[in-house]
Amino acid sequence: MTPPHNFFDLTGKWALVTGASRGLGQRFGRALARAGADLVITSRDAAALGDFQAEIEGLGRRVVPLELDVRDEASITRMAGAAYAACERIDILVNNAGCNVRKPALEITWDEWNTVLDTNLRGTFFVAKAIAPGMIERGKGRVINIGSVTSVFGCGGITPYCASRGGVKQMTMAMADEWGPSGVTVNCLAPGWFRTEQNKVLYENAAWVEYLKDRIPLRRPGQPDDLDGAVVFLASDASQYITGQTLLVDGGITTGATRATVAEG
Repeated sequence: MTPPHNFFDLTGKWALVTGASRGLGQRFGRALARAGADLVITSRDAAALGDFQAEIEGLGRRVVPLELDVRDEASITRMAGAAYAACERIDILVNNAGCNVRKPALEITWDEWNTVLDTNLRGTFFVAKAIAPGMIERGKGRVINIGSVTSVFGCGGITPYCASRGGVKQMTMAMADEWGPSGVTVNCLAPGWFRTEQNKVLYENAAWVEYLKDRIPLRRPGQPDDLDGAVVFLASDASQYITGQTLLVDGGITTGATRATVAEG
């Protein structure tokens, strides 16, 4: 009897994960490796990838660490060339590298705006542009652009970030339309509130955490492993007819529900 096909098996596939020196980038890479994928991992400082490389190699996977600054077009070009030289093909791209500036809108400087948009939006586009031709030539590929709940709603104090993540959502749909005929799917994975290096200061405020939990139907912020299934799903054969979509992994906060007391009767 032929064994059933495991639609989530990534054995033999190469996944490229940007921004993999810490945080969610490592989480995404780890989940893909556990599902069978070999990894290309990137960071502005390639030396910062050493411990993570050793961890993934400990799972029996191949790992190629590369330097990448997504704000530098020449760096993107070098990285893409090195990735294809080392792996011959890239099956999955997780466009994760990002940054944020927390300030009231009236205090944002020209350079701060450019830093956030150049990293989160322009960088995401040009990394995809550099990697996608190989996928298009092969007639198959998975591009996963990392967005945020701020891809679909606003949040004061991080206006450039919201603009960049909203742009990622729209860009994802345009890429999906353009590259779909070539067999390449493009989706946006949008995490809700997860504690990361970028936002850890918020979680030091107990009142804010309680307020946040009250807005989330599942009544807790996200835990790192809450994203594992989503990234593997979008990278795998299980999502082969899904493209141009934004998958919110947010505990339901984007339902807009509140816990205000409502009088009965």
